[in-house]
Amino acid sequence: MKLKEKSKVLKRAAYVALPHSLPILAGYGFLGLAYGILMSVNGFSPLFTTMMSALVFGGSVQIVAVELLTGAFSPLHSFIITFVLCARHIFYGISMLEKYRNLGLKKLYMIFGMVDETFSINYSANPPADVDRGWFMFFVTAFDHLYWIFGSAVGAFFGTMIKFSTEGIDFVMTSMFTVIFIEQWKKDKSHLSAVLGLGLSALCLLIFGKDNFIIPSMVSILIALTLSKPYLEKKMEVSYDEL
Repeated sequence: MKLKEKSKVLKRAAYVALPHSLPILAGYGFLGLAYGILMSVNGFSPLFTTMMSALVFGGSVQIVAVELLTGAFSPLHSFIITFVLCARHIFYGISMLEKYRNLGLKKLYMIFGMVDETFSINYSANPPADVDRGWFMFFVTAFDHLYWIFGSAVGAFFGTMIKFSTEGIDFVMTSMFTVIFIEQWKKDKSHLSAVLGLGLSALCLLIFGKDNFIIPSMVSILIALTLSKPYLEKKMEVSYDEL
């Protein structure tokens, strides 16, 4: 493909991808800002925070990483928490195998950048016939990535100028997961997974105490959801049939 034609293909794909990604800017701008401030008040430089967002790009995992980086050194604890939080991406990857087939080297970046919102757009979007789907998905991934980096960088620089007390700002992580939980509860017709999560977490809290219940909770939830997968899939099929 000639350079001029290639440029035209890229511009067209970027132009179509941008409107699909813009709703993500609002969410990533706010959460990235909060994450940047949180990193700053915990002693991390704006450069470190920006590089973290560029190279890790983990969303909720990055927010959890603030505590992991400032807490006691525990590689196993960090690995298990990160793995459990990101385990859903295994299923995202399986779902995208066919869509990412024969896309060349750019699919490596797309695999790296396949967070929840990017997966949702790339899996469901149907770009016009004259748009290269591979490049469309690439630019959706790139735009979402840039939004997160931008929000984090702004928050990190803003955090260096804060002179007032920031006690309690780390509650942003709790509030974020609370909002996600409420949205999922409202969207799902079956609340089994949510009830399992709450119940098993409460049980592990009683058994292991507040300092040691997180990992047992995550492991038990993962096992419970795996065992209940056939039932959950059946409920989803029933819900789709009712639409």
